[in-house]
Amino acid sequence: MGAPARYIRFFEQISASDLSLVGGKTASLGEMYQTLRPLGVLIPNGFAITTDAYRDMLQRAQAWQPLHELLAELKVDDPQDLTRRAQRAREIVYAAGLPEDLRTQILAAYRRLREESEQPISVAVRSSATAEDLPTMSFAGQQDSFLNIQGEARLLDACRRCFASLFTDRAIHYRVDNGFDHFKVALSIAVQKMVRADLAASGVMFTLDTESGFRDVVLITGSYGLGENIVQGAVEPDEFVVFKPTFLTGRRAVLRHTLGRKQIRMIYAEEAAHEPTLNVATTPEERERFCLSDEEVLVLADYAIKIEQHYSRQAKRAMPMDIEWAKDGIDGHLYIVQARPETSASRRRETTLEEYRLGTTPEPIVTGYAVGARIAGGTVRLIKSVAEIGTFRPGEVLVTDSTTPDWEPIMHRAAAIVTNRGGRTCHAAIVAREFGIPAVVGTANATERLSSGQFVTVSCAEGELGRVYAGKIPFEIRRTDLATLARPHTKMMLILANPATAFQMSFLPNDGVALARMEFIITEHIKAHPMALLHPDRVADESERGAIEALTRGYAHARDFFVQRLSEGLGTIAAAFYPKPVIVRMSDFKSNEYAGLLGGRWFEPKEENPMLGLRGAARYTHPSYAEGFALECAAIQRARDNLGLVNITPMIPFCRRLEEGAAVLARMRDLGLERGRNGLEVYVMCEIPNNVLLIDEFSRLFDGFSIGSNDLTQLTLGVDRDSASVAFDFDERDPGVRKLLKLAVEGCRRNGRHSGICGQAPSDYPEITAELVRLGIDSIGLNPDALVPTTLRVLELEREMASAPKQSAA
Repeated sequence: MGAPARYIRFFEQISASDLSLVGGKTASLGEMYQTLRPLGVLIPNGFAITTDAYRDMLQRAQAWQPLHELLAELKVDDPQDLTRRAQRAREIVYAAGLPEDLRTQILAAYRRLREESEQPISVAVRSSATAEDLPTMSFAGQQDSFLNIQGEARLLDACRRCFASLFTDRAIHYRVDNGFDHFKVALSIAVQKMVRADLAASGVMFTLDTESGFRDVVLITGSYGLGENIVQGAVEPDEFVVFKPTFLTGRRAVLRHTLGRKQIRMIYAEEAAHEPTLNVATTPEERERFCLSDEEVLVLADYAIKIEQHYSRQAKRAMPMDIEWAKDGIDGHLYIVQARPETSASRRRETTLEEYRLGTTPEPIVTGYAVGARIAGGTVRLIKSVAEIGTFRPGEVLVTDSTTPDWEPIMHRAAAIVTNRGGRTCHAAIVAREFGIPAVVGTANATERLSSGQFVTVSCAEGELGRVYAGKIPFEIRRTDLATLARPHTKMMLILANPATAFQMSFLPNDGVALARMEFIITEHIKAHPMALLHPDRVADESERGAIEALTRGYAHARDFFVQRLSEGLGTIAAAFYPKPVIVRMSDFKSNEYAGLLGGRWFEPKEENPMLGLRGAARYTHPSYAEGFALECAAIQRARDNLGLVNITPMIPFCRRLEEGAAVLARMRDLGLERGRNGLEVYVMCEIPNNVLLIDEFSRLFDGFSIGSNDLTQLTLGVDRDSASVAFDFDERDPGVRKLLKLAVEGCRRNGRHSGICGQAPSDYPEITAELVRLGIDSIGLNPDALVPTTLRVLELEREMASAPKQSAA
């Protein structure tokens, strides 16, 4: 062998300590090549052109002085000046050329790479700056990379352009913004054998959830072809989520799949083409299937976890990673082509409580029940029926008579919601709480007093009465640090439905989920009636049958579609709070709400009072829905057994009689959900007076009770809680209701059963919360906006109880 190449280091010669010599990107590649390849993580081989080469190149060309002079008077906030000087700086660096000894060493290393491969190769030429891929600052994408470089002449030209890209407009601006000296940052180049992802797929993965900073998942995105389209945001990729804690215990399953449109694929261009890559359209068949199998997703998750563990050990702290992967279409293997510390989401934490305060308070235009405790302003969009929801624009104030699950696709995009009808537990109120949107419901006249195009301020921060004001009213947000918030003895749990918010909500101080609403997932992510999925032939409307077929395309059977979608939604909520308990209420639609699902009207009876009709436990064993309940149970079983989320506790709603409860439990046992097996407990809603009167007997059937104060109040007082005409009579504070609450909690304690509440009362009425805590209730379920204020009240109450003098026995 000849003398060692001064300017070249192959990956096996590089470690994390070589950052100053080869830059952050290549130091990371060398580190992984040496330490993780033996653990099964595949890394394509390559070499670095060192920062010494960059410095010597500019020194020999006498380019340092003109670069200093050029950038000395830079006006970085003047776009024209920045562009002109950056362009000239790149010209200076490119014109410096590559000294002969550097050219010789680059080509010798390139020939070695070619000799190692049985197939003709192309290489990726990527920048690797010394101020790049740092634990607190990535600098990602500031310099240029070049793909599918073939031949010696093209390689040398790509290296010159890569060196010059240290002075792109964005790189210069980024360095100024972050306090880096242009001339203390040097550039290395990574020349890496390309994976033939043009014939397969590639993407990016993170060892946390990028939106919330939740660290217990691997988020994998992928699309067909080379990965630049995903990095540049040019394509909507597939997404996969893997839950790390259960994966590490051997439960190898994908938590969640999201199909992307994958509109284009980046491939190699012909060798004579001006550009080395080009984009072509994907086929409809490619767009409708995932670019990776589950087995491949799990291989990537294994890579990601090993990479994160290695870098975390090095840093002696948690080190979430941002990783690029590629699948080779020739050998079928999955490779890692880059890895860097994730520097944005990993630093976010929800540690503050927001409290809204309005400035001036003029006369409101309309008033109603306040939902949530926030304030928002926006332009009114008056919508009279669900057929008009296409006119809604994000950030508007939705004003309508009332809402149903059909409205949910636009509701989460509203600045606020105002309705004529409904009380605190109506559909609009429930959805608004879930998304943290202020809502004023039951106004009676909002659609008459408000008109589209009018700007209003919606305030729910002034007590029980919500107000809508004309114009833009100033308000402030006060924030309270939650980092040192103590935990009360009473378990403070959340009420959730939307899996999309679960990871973010998990950062709130909580003891788990008291109520996960299955109905939201069915409405939002499944959309079709389960019986219509199983029996599309009984759906008489051709357009509805077509819509069902479109929903289930790509699944072997419509059953698989329902079970996977529901288990993934429930599993996401359970994973967010794992290993804390997550109580999942089986579907509690009423017949008119089931009928609103796609194909549902062909399977549901017409009932005069659906609130008291075929719902809850009676429905689950009824011939008209027994098959649908089997799908729900299969989803629970998949989440618990396949995904390993044994913190899920199913709960039966609206169980009128003991015989109903026994029949449902027997049916669940037959379907694989047997109480006691694999730690399974089954809870029941305590929302019918009969549940309280016979609580000793119900305790022999179920492991715990969750008081549904909404229905319990309705059935105790004989008040339809959705009727505006008698809404004034619906009050959880009524003495009769309070007596039943007391009997329920005492009955649970007497029988050694868990007692909780998941109704609206604790969120709205501090006095109800105080009574429940004094009675010794085990847990209180709260909407996210009420969790922290109620926790503070419970802490104070428990302190008072602890300091109160004990009464001696007579």
